[in-house]
Amino acid sequence: MQQKIADEFDQKILRELQADARLPNNELAERIGLSPSPCLRRVRRLEETGVIRGYTALVDPAAFGWTMMAIATIRLSQQNEDEIVMFEQAVQGWDEVLECHLVTGSRDYMLKVAASDLGDYERFIKQKIARLKCVASIETSLVMSTIKERRG
Repeated sequence: MQQKIADEFDQKILRELQADARLPNNELAERIGLSPSPCLRRVRRLEETGVIRGYTALVDPAAFGWTMMAIATIRLSQQNEDEIVMFEQAVQGWDEVLECHLVTGSRDYMLKVAASDLGDYERFIKQKIARLKCVASIETSLVMSTIKERRG
């Protein structure tokens, strides 16, 4: 199997693109110490092998009116395939859920949830999560401030 990240140049490319995915190839090449053609070939290879999974814009949640973030941890009533599928399919359709992770420990899932205020979050819990028969318990922590946020 071919190694996906070949060397230090690949690592430099990834660091630069994580900081600014809109970086023009010429500038990227200059920053990492390669000429533009080999730099572009490396970026394409990283895309083709799935190391670079895509490009996205980080949008301020306040632009959607979301001024509050919460971390909700969910425990399912049973960890069988039907309940897992039910929960995961429901989460896919909820715009408020920015991230969903299957986790180890006493909880099954961790969600990063955006809301406009505490009342909005309460509605989300009551009208969406709590209505799922597969959910046994929900525990919430409110995010006071974000110290570091990084994609990838």
